[in-house]
Amino acid sequence: MWRGGHPGDTIATAARFVRYLLVGFVLRPIIAHITGGRKRMLYDAYEWQRSWLASASAMATVGANWLNNPSNPFAYLGGGPVMASALEVFAHASASRGKPAFALDTTIVDGREVAVTEEIVLQRPFGQLKRFRREGVEGGPRLLIAAPMSGHFATLLRGTVERMLPFADVYITDWRDAKLVPLTDGQFDLDDYIDYLISFLEAIGPDAGAGDGPRGAHMLAVCQPSVPCLAATALMSADANPCRPRTLTMMGGPIDTREAPTAVNTLATERPFAWFEQNVIATVPMLYPGAGRRVYPGFLQLGGFMTMNLGNHMMSHYELFKHLVTGDGESADATKRFYDEYRSVCDMTAEFYLQTIDTVFQTHALPRGTMTHRGRPVDLGAITDVGLLAIEGERDDISGLGQTKAALTCATSLPEEHKRYYMAEGVGHYGIFNGSKWRGRIAPVVEEWITAHA
Repeated sequence: MWRGGHPGDTIATAARFVRYLLVGFVLRPIIAHITGGRKRMLYDAYEWQRSWLASASAMATVGANWLNNPSNPFAYLGGGPVMASALEVFAHASASRGKPAFALDTTIVDGREVAVTEEIVLQRPFGQLKRFRREGVEGGPRLLIAAPMSGHFATLLRGTVERMLPFADVYITDWRDAKLVPLTDGQFDLDDYIDYLISFLEAIGPDAGAGDGPRGAHMLAVCQPSVPCLAATALMSADANPCRPRTLTMMGGPIDTREAPTAVNTLATERPFAWFEQNVIATVPMLYPGAGRRVYPGFLQLGGFMTMNLGNHMMSHYELFKHLVTGDGESADATKRFYDEYRSVCDMTAEFYLQTIDTVFQTHALPRGTMTHRGRPVDLGAITDVGLLAIEGERDDISGLGQTKAALTCATSLPEEHKRYYMAEGVGHYGIFNGSKWRGRIAPVVEEWITAHA
């Protein structure tokens, strides 16, 4: 609350100060990396900036705490709380972040609270299969959630996991930050991603079998993994693998980016393949275990997403500032939690990123029937008994309408009763798998589809 002074003028001045700090020291350097198009010393320059900002963030935190300290007489002046709020916003925006925790300790099953523990079912160099074990709960559909390898950690799907836990025995693909994987562990590309998915499904194992025989877990692909998940399903179907998924739900996935191209799709097609290799691939510096590995840095992906909606992000930080000034701690904490996750990024291997650009966004290999996996054709016509559910958001600005739905058309041998399409009105990309619309409107559709194919 205000404790004197003239809040209107002081807020305006502090707001300009916050905007200057955010644009000048947090956003502009990231955006400059993207628009500048220079890979030489790219990662080293970013690390220098990150190190400097970490120190600045710590100093800003000290300043904010000092100005908020009740024993400090300046805390009772009109400008004290305002400047403290401005420093706190800057400190939060510029802080270094690592991999967040899921922190899902309990869930509600059949009206009772049960403990949830994380366990690693299978561990491989570039990712692990994580299970959220519900203590004392047996049975229920087994669900593998395929998290995107697109610059964020699997914890971006915390809300997805949390919503499905009361309904299913949930597993997730927990990908590693490529800069932490030593060169001795080899490479990781789109073919490896598909191999990992197949091995994860096989680790979960087949069920006891019903009238149609033993089958694997249900699979839920969020955005980018829709392509490798559909390819893995086709390969496993062609092999009559008993661990092939019973259902595959694809949400906001770029199956065919020729349909309603978005700004993301246009960027990938208007530049030649060589441009991406020359301009956005960097080498991991010596201070990380993966030193020498060529990667697509997570900070570039974050910068790209933020530039798409820069005005919204600036307004969110201004709203955070106002919440802090007026003492609205609950709203401020909600904004902080979102950006703690959103700004926690990880690197992708260069070979995975470049193969995805080529296969998914430039040659459209899967819908055109030319995609191969280690030299073997990926035939979507081999899918004959897997329930395919395609979900799209009406306002998705990353995967346009029709891109995910294309999977249903490509599965030419699948009976219509095994196909379903759902378009979520008024929902953007992130709203497909997080937030109230996901919880109240989209998740019930997924649960209904899984139940119908149990």
